[in-house]
Amino acid sequence: MKKNLLACAALSCAALSCAAGERGIFGLYGDTPDAKHAWAIHDFNRPYPKQVETPEGKPPSDAIVLFDGTQKSVDENWCDAKGQPTKWRVKDGLFVCTPRSGIACTKRAFGDAQFHVEWLSPLEDAKKHGQLGGNSGVIPMGMYEIQILNSYDPDPDAKVERNYPDGIAASVYAQNPPLVNASRPAGVWQTYDIIFHQPIWKDGKVLHPGTVTVFHNGVLVQDAWELEGMGTHRVKRPLVQHATKLPWRLQDHGDPVPFRNIWIREIPSRWDNTTHSEMSAKEEDVRALREQTAAKLFAKIDVKVPDAKNVNGILEVLSYSKKPAYLDAAKSLCAGYDAWLRSLSPKDVAANRTYIAGTLKGFEVLIRNKVIGPGDYPLRATLEKLNKQLNKKK
Repeated sequence: MKKNLLACAALSCAALSCAAGERGIFGLYGDTPDAKHAWAIHDFNRPYPKQVETPEGKPPSDAIVLFDGTQKSVDENWCDAKGQPTKWRVKDGLFVCTPRSGIACTKRAFGDAQFHVEWLSPLEDAKKHGQLGGNSGVIPMGMYEIQILNSYDPDPDAKVERNYPDGIAASVYAQNPPLVNASRPAGVWQTYDIIFHQPIWKDGKVLHPGTVTVFHNGVLVQDAWELEGMGTHRVKRPLVQHATKLPWRLQDHGDPVPFRNIWIREIPSRWDNTTHSEMSAKEEDVRALREQTAAKLFAKIDVKVPDAKNVNGILEVLSYSKKPAYLDAAKSLCAGYDAWLRSLSPKDVAANRTYIAGTLKGFEVLIRNKVIGPGDYPLRATLEKLNKQLNKKK
């Protein structure tokens, strides 16, 4: 039986020798999974992100286009606060606030999202200051306002009436001024890109207040600002729990502000990541996913062939789970591979240089992360000895 195992190992390693460095043989690189991380560093078992197309000048392929210049996009996506057709109008391909017609609400409800909008302070507002001139706002979930206003201020010493700092363009209204004033003059199109994460609640208490990040004309002006209150004209503190999805709004403040190119991408809450996060991981979810990954990897191993590929495969399995069946397989495979290596001639040892070094590194990863002990597998000592011999001959 032992001879058969060694013969199989010899044949298998010979076949592998032409595929040095091939992914799938050496699966361990950095830190192994732990109680809060279901995946290892550089883990090929981790799912790849979905491909999103990003054509220049157009919304990403996974965006929900809320306004594309057509009445159809308005009819499909916008209403007033009561769910009736919005009184905002389409003019020259622009979505224009009809003064005193009320807010425009998205028909769909959204929570955490990336929001893109382009807006313009009318040219006739160029000399208006304070609360006057191009006043509107983007209101995520109808609760938190990102101010829109004619706030271009080329001469800070000019004697003009300015609005209060937490009420100029790109402020989180009544909460936080922008880091810098990136406004363009009236009559020039401007862009907001908003990343919004709503507050997280647990047992009626705020676990995390949520954040809003804003790029104004490509400039970071709100850097993960933690929300303090709710409302637009009068912000109320503290935060009050609300639904996890609500319509987003564009404000009517009496000015005919035009908008274009409005789209939104729903994004997951960072708190949805329960399997790979220091912040929100749940150990039971991490453990379950690690067991699933271990089972998938173990199914690819031939426990009857103690070669480099199968030994490295079982080491990778152990980084996810140390179930008795996996430990038994590791013991058997390592013993068989150890016996085969010790039977090799110096020439054959040199031919297996890649697998000796690679397998040794796998052991080092597991030992460094305390998955196994330094003396748990005699194979490690054999690999260490052969590796030193090979390095001396260089």
